[in-house]
Amino acid sequence: MNGFDVKATAHFGRALKKLARAHPQILDEYDAVIAILGADPYNRTRRHPIKKLEGIRAGDGQYRIRMRRFRFIYDISERTVFLKACALRREDAY
Repeated sequence: MNGFDVKATAHFGRALKKLARAHPQILDEYDAVIAILGADPYNRTRRHPIKKLEGIRAGDGQYRIRMRRFRFIYDISERTVFLKACALRREDAY
């Protein structure tokens, strides 16, 4: 099996819906994030703006991907990526 399954948590879904009302362009960024995370969530190719966050436990959103003004927080469990949160780039995004 090539690639990873990408699943959104309920919290992520609510945050995305709320952000999309004020920033409809996030939906385009979300589509791009899904494509990237389905292929290379660990960023082994070093081509994507992905960072492993330090001091974060598994299950709390260990990775972050930047897409323009937005930040998407996610975890990886075996062959599944779980999107945990999304936010505008601000101090409280993490």
